Amino acid sequence: MTTLVLGATGATGRLVVDQLLQQGQKVTALVRPQSSLSEELLGNPDLELAKAEISSMSETEIQTLVAPCDNIICCLGHNLSFKGVYGHPRLLVTQAIKRVCEAAKLAPGTKERKVVLMNTSGNHNRNLNEPRAFKHKLVMGLLHVLLPPHRDNVKAAEFLRKEIGPDDDNLQWVIVRPDNLTDAEEVTEYDSFESPIRDAIFDAGQTSRINVAHFMTELISKPELWQQWCGKMPVLYNSQR
Repeated sequence: MTTLVLGATGATGRLVVDQLLQQGQKVTALVRPQSSLSEELLGNPDLELAKAEISSMSETEIQTLVAPCDNIICCLGHNLSFKGVYGHPRLLVTQAIKRVCEAAKLAPGTKERKVVLMNTSGNHNRNLNEPRAFKHKLVMGLLHVLLPPHRDNVKAAEFLRKEIGPDDDNLQWVIVRPDNLTDAEEVTEYDSFESPIRDAIFDAGQTSRINVAHFMTELISKPELWQQWCGKMPVLYNSQR
């Protein structure tokens, strides 16, 4: 089984690559030309590095990249700088998800692929009409207008939810929504819920990046977990037990 990881050099993406390799899976990591992974990971024979900006790749190049892969995990995000937040491409994640999904549909053969998108608990699942307080809606509305990365996260999720949908013959998806991201050295206990149990703005919980990486890699390697969350938007929190 081969997994394509987008955003492989990011804070969460590199953890995804590491955990996939520990499971003995083959990984194709798409990284920017100026970026790279640790020497330890680069020395793994199951890792293939593809250096390119996905926004600059041709449709044929993306099809060639996607064709041998069984899974796609997207950990792309905007750099936390003025240029990263307000510069171009403003729809980095949305455009990447659209392009790889379209490439997967056009790739030779009829392989069914799993797509896992890392998103945010600040994005509500419109399939469930999740309850939100007025003050939460107000703040999220402002973020949608003022912060392009939030709008990008919403649009990327909506592409999978509405354009691909739950019944596509070639693509199945899960949108993973962590709360306030933190760093940790090891995987700890965590909980997954269909909807947020805390307010992402006024009562945020915590989710370590390594736990997010663990959940995403478990999704594609454990069929029963995939069936539980396929076509859904699970929310992750570090366990308080």
